Amino acid sequence: MHSHKINLALQIIPQVASEKVYAVVDEAIAVIQASGVPYRVCPFETVMEGPYDQLMDIARRAQEVCFKAGASQLLVYIKMQIRKDEDVTMEEKVGKYDLL
Repeated sequence: MHSHKINLALQIIPQVASEKVYAVVDEAIAVIQASGVPYRVCPFETVMEGPYDQLMDIARRAQEVCFKAGASQLLVYIKMQIRKDEDVTMEEKVGKYDLL
């Protein structure tokens, strides 16, 4: 679709026993970490930066590992910021808040 960078926020809420929720979510985050794209883990979602197709593939794989980790159902929320002709970066939004 787009070759320039977008931002994609991914929140996956797995249906598992309450004591297993974080472990399953950790599996999804591991997929994102292994992908090599820039990302930030936040309390409610993980935000990634990269090309649209790559980020959508990562989101798909993150869902698959949640099922493999025992989830019977997932609630998946995706938010994206996409510009027609230029990159979107996390830095432009939150860079001024980062600790030096």
